[in-house]
Amino acid sequence: MAAKPDRIIVIDVEATCWEGEPPPGQEPEIIEIGVCVLDVLSGERLAREGIFVRPERSQVSLFCTQLTTLTPERVGRGVTFEHACRILRRKYAAGDRAWASYGDEDRRLFERQCAARGVPYPFGPTHLNVKALVALLHGLPREIGLPGALALLNLPAEGTPHRGVDDACNTARLLAALILHHRGVLIPS
Repeated sequence: MAAKPDRIIVIDVEATCWEGEPPPGQEPEIIEIGVCVLDVLSGERLAREGIFVRPERSQVSLFCTQLTTLTPERVGRGVTFEHACRILRRKYAAGDRAWASYGDEDRRLFERQCAARGVPYPFGPTHLNVKALVALLHGLPREIGLPGALALLNLPAEGTPHRGVDDACNTARLLAALILHHRGVLIPS
């Protein structure tokens, strides 16, 4: 079934991380799913949410907390990964719409974690890699990070860097600007 073209579900995930390699027996896993729903026609961001996910196979390190501001206590009160995927399917109809992320790592992390946990993949087949899209549309020699892409389009960053919900909303603004510019519409502020 083709994705409904009315909205794009923009996702940014934060995962457990360490300054070096993970400690023995631990692996990177999703601890926050940032969601921002983008109306394709208007470029308006319709909804935003940060879904906190309890880690099952790792712990939130001090390095991770310093990077993301997410504490073990905060994500410990989150939902299971399976429940978070159900939220994406039911509340956001993620399986019926195109979804986007800044880069391809979020897509790969979802695929790995769903396979490892036996959880149905919450998204449909249409994924937009906004990082690659920015590089292609602007003729860049290589892909650039989200802060650089926002600066390239003269869009100030909003919120806290490395927070899923804020990065999802910044990615949605960036994607809206690209879509509306292609149509010759002024970028919304």
